[in-house]
Amino acid sequence: MEGKQPPSGSTRQQQATAAAGGAEESSRLPARVGDAPAAGAEPEAGLSPATAAGDALCRPLGPSQSRFQVDLVAEGSGRAAADEPQKPGGQGGAAAKGSEEAKGRFRVNFVDPSAGDESPAEHGGGLEGGGVSFQNGGDTVLSEGSLHSGGGGGGHHHYYYDTHTNTYYLRTFGHNTMDAVPRIDHYRHTAAELGEKLIRPSLAELHDELDKEPFEDGYANGEEGTPPGEADATYAADSKGIVKFGWIKGVLVRCMLNIWGVMLFIRLSWIVGQAGIALSVLVIAMATVVTTITGLSTSAIATNGFVRGGGAYYLISRSLGPEFGGAIGLIFAFANAVAVAMYVVGFAETVVELLQENGALMLDQTNDIRIIGAITVLVLLGISVAGMEWEAKAQIVLLVILLFAIGDFIIGTFIPLDSKKVKGFFGYKAEIFTENFGPDFQADETFFSVFAIFFPAATGILAGANISGDLADPQSAIPKGTLLAILITTLVYIGIAVSVGACVVRDATGNLNSTIITELTNCTTAACKLKFDFSSCQKTECHYGLLNSFQVMSMVSGFAPLISAGIFSATLSSALASLVSAPKIFQALCKDNIYPGLLMFAKGYGKNNEPLRGYILTFLIALGFILIAELNVIAPIISNFFLASYALINFSVFHASLAKSPGWRPAFKYYNMWVSLIGAFLCCIVMFIINWWAALLTCVIVLGLFIYVTYKKPDVNWGSSTQALTYLSALQHTVRLAGVEDHVKNFRPQCLVMTGAPNSRPALVHLVHAFTKNVGLMICGHIHMGPRRQAMKELSTDLAKYQRWLIKNKMKAFYAPVHAEDLRDGGQYLMQAAGLGRMRPNTLVVGFKKDWKQADMRDVETYINLFHDAFDIQYGVVVIRLKEGLDISHLQGQEELLSSQEKSPSSKDAIVNVDYSKKTETDTSKAFSPPSSEKTPGLHKDSKGPRAPLNLADQRLLDSSSQFQKKQGKNTIDVWWLFDDGGLTLLIPYLLTTKKKWKDCKIRVFIGGKINRIDHDRRAMATLLSKFRIDFSDIMVLGDINTKPKKENIAAFEEMVEPFRLHEDDKEQDIADKMKEDEPWRITDNELELYKTKSYRQIRLNELLKEHSSTANVIVMSLPVARKGAVSSALYMAWLEALSKDLPPILLVRGNHQSVLTFYS
Repeated sequence: MEGKQPPSGSTRQQQATAAAGGAEESSRLPARVGDAPAAGAEPEAGLSPATAAGDALCRPLGPSQSRFQVDLVAEGSGRAAADEPQKPGGQGGAAAKGSEEAKGRFRVNFVDPSAGDESPAEHGGGLEGGGVSFQNGGDTVLSEGSLHSGGGGGGHHHYYYDTHTNTYYLRTFGHNTMDAVPRIDHYRHTAAELGEKLIRPSLAELHDELDKEPFEDGYANGEEGTPPGEADATYAADSKGIVKFGWIKGVLVRCMLNIWGVMLFIRLSWIVGQAGIALSVLVIAMATVVTTITGLSTSAIATNGFVRGGGAYYLISRSLGPEFGGAIGLIFAFANAVAVAMYVVGFAETVVELLQENGALMLDQTNDIRIIGAITVLVLLGISVAGMEWEAKAQIVLLVILLFAIGDFIIGTFIPLDSKKVKGFFGYKAEIFTENFGPDFQADETFFSVFAIFFPAATGILAGANISGDLADPQSAIPKGTLLAILITTLVYIGIAVSVGACVVRDATGNLNSTIITELTNCTTAACKLKFDFSSCQKTECHYGLLNSFQVMSMVSGFAPLISAGIFSATLSSALASLVSAPKIFQALCKDNIYPGLLMFAKGYGKNNEPLRGYILTFLIALGFILIAELNVIAPIISNFFLASYALINFSVFHASLAKSPGWRPAFKYYNMWVSLIGAFLCCIVMFIINWWAALLTCVIVLGLFIYVTYKKPDVNWGSSTQALTYLSALQHTVRLAGVEDHVKNFRPQCLVMTGAPNSRPALVHLVHAFTKNVGLMICGHIHMGPRRQAMKELSTDLAKYQRWLIKNKMKAFYAPVHAEDLRDGGQYLMQAAGLGRMRPNTLVVGFKKDWKQADMRDVETYINLFHDAFDIQYGVVVIRLKEGLDISHLQGQEELLSSQEKSPSSKDAIVNVDYSKKTETDTSKAFSPPSSEKTPGLHKDSKGPRAPLNLADQRLLDSSSQFQKKQGKNTIDVWWLFDDGGLTLLIPYLLTTKKKWKDCKIRVFIGGKINRIDHDRRAMATLLSKFRIDFSDIMVLGDINTKPKKENIAAFEEMVEPFRLHEDDKEQDIADKMKEDEPWRITDNELELYKTKSYRQIRLNELLKEHSSTANVIVMSLPVARKGAVSSALYMAWLEALSKDLPPILLVRGNHQSVLTFYS
């Protein structure tokens, strides 16, 4: 296959011209088929080169062009193109004619977006036999590295190959396929740093029929991006100046410098003096256990996917979510900024001590510290702003100085000078080692106080992770560098602790007179055995020895100035690392827009995206604390901030492991979720050991920030373990619940509410939510009808849009769209399939069909059949009617007026205007509650222009749609419990009164009864309600329900049903039977007479309702039931109309006649 000669450049160009002229319109269609024909099977249906797509200029193709294109061709058109290359004009005509006759034949044009104007022949081999030619004939799939390197032509073209350009697919499968083989670029984020995302063919492109409309945005799966060739070229150009570090320079060096602080030179000898060698090693080991566990956890998170800049903030936020990440990010960045001041003051104090020894103070000790500190932090800022490369070089220099200082001390321990013996240094002696092995705590020190002093020395382990964005391979560098740094620094700490403990006694006078000339008989101390008497230190204060001097290491060292240089190096390197870390972390935090007011600090400058504004802010914070010069108070808080970060990193690993998310797959395997949990607890314990009030303050600050971020709900989704654990918990509880039988005490109304688009019927949604919130399930059902493909596309967009609307409006509900041929089918689908396990609806809620008299009666038949279907599957039914109506979808500007719609990808800041010219057929979604006009108006976007004022009816409709969002004052909920349906008619109003907005409403109960038994019936109902523990304000027994209604109301009813009657007595039998069969909703004379009593009852009840309940906030009433097959749809709708017209909001409720209330405990 590779050995065949390519056709000449001219021939290929002519073939391309023919193809381009062939089917101009169809060439713009994205392919939506599975496999193209095999290369050798149909030579005439060959593949044209990319130049057929027609961009001869050297510019990148647009998104839709960068995909493949399919031209419909006739059986013979391809052969004609091959046989007569010299007649491009004729080819075009033939191809155009062929395209009209094409039945499923197609040609695939592969496009190289960066091919430019080079001749296709220059790209190497092609394929003759099957009429297939590729621009990139000889290439296989490009590697990660080659994807971003410059292509041929002197590096002018940066090739960005689409998934379908390579002949690799042809070789792999023996024929051309549109299916893409697995490749890393399909899994990138759109804004990936390492290269642009490639888009694999969507399922629609492989599966759908060929004659479909192309997608609007040119992307099959709705993803957006820059034109690929352009993006890749941009990346290649930008990447030239970027500085990235390996694991040694980027992580190991930084961590070692940060962990080896001034503690190594100034405090370690004092710790050995207090705690002894054994407990000092234990202190170091305990600190190492905490940092090692944290290092393992950091390694696990860092190797679970690509790590960007932001260090500890990035690791925690992407694991635990923005709430914890936002809280820790802020305090961790602040802690690093203040740590700069701490380290610089440590450096300044050492310099001032040297100046004092030489009598060279400028002003006084405190002000000199401020002056030197300010100058130092300014120099460090200059190094940082100069760029990461300069900062890294400075760190290397400081590490070399530090290593020389440590070597100087080690060499010095082997050179015991006589002049140093009076200061307590004797070289390695067994007597001194034995004496110093145990503790000798003095001045109220304890093991834990000593541990608290040492532990901050171990807190530099995130120095490498903090610049994760500047590492070449953070996934590899962070584990290796961090863990190796912990190991090396721990060994050095232990080695120095043991060395100094074996060489130097605890107390020494520094006085030559302490030398013992005569032999003492009762020598107990090591100094005494070594001919020195330092016993006077028990009575008077001495200035030498482990307990009394912080300069022991300088005294022991071979060359004392080197130790001073080491102290300078340790302090400056730690200050420099913190000065770089704080802005980087802060920039990452600001980029995520967790705190909107800080967005200005997200901006980066230069090739490395340096956070210059962050550097200035960090400099100002550090300078402020240097000028305060009271760091003893702030130091424990800073240590606790670092420890809080470590605790959450450990907890992140435990949490992610516990959530069992399939996405938790760290490449670093040497971690354990329980060890990480222990590490988190240890960090918290250490926080309180170091300083209990600082630990409490840290917890309060973290909690406060956590609550703030939770309240603000930043619009981010990072796939955190919190989401995974929420899912796992919900799944486990749902499965557990499925194994439990329902019990009447635990009955909850679980409502399937036929809302259509939830924002089109807000009153329906809010009223049902009022009695289901925190009590039962609420599902908003939406049935899409119309062309299936269009409806399928709408389903996915609507699902996200309307679920967001529910969440934004604080509705604890779910949105469930389905596609069906008609409303009844859709309703059956939802009633049968909605929900999960025990979390399934048991009550159907619909809006009253207000326009039923004007509507197509087949729609009314469908509407009534829903009730029958619901009763068939043991659902309760609730019909909600507002006299103004429910549907507000036709109103202008409903988005602004009701804040009821999120911005969707397809419409931004649009005003919804009404276009009544569009017919109902164009509307692909309907709901059960009808619109207030006969036709559902079409909607179109209008970005400008004033809205027309609403008419009075629409204004009332708009006002009524929001009435259930307001507090319902001291009024009544009237319950007309006429028939025992199991208690749902009573339970719903009770649940309403438990809600804050309804708590001032009183329940009044109305029941039917006989005039001569009114008191008896009232007492019986009062007893029943008290047993149910339901409060009520009044019970009214209606003894006149069966009184004949007023004549005018009967006449109005008869006038209402007249258009829907069959009048079979006036027609021939055959015609009447045929009419009844074709229009089953019609009311027969026999039916009307048979149910006259029931009809009158509905009219009479409406009269009573107007008399007794016209001022109620809401009426809850038993829904009359119509026998299936016996009562026509028109008559049943007439009953509901007669019963509920001209009333306050009314709920017609019918349970499934199984008890939902019980008086048993």
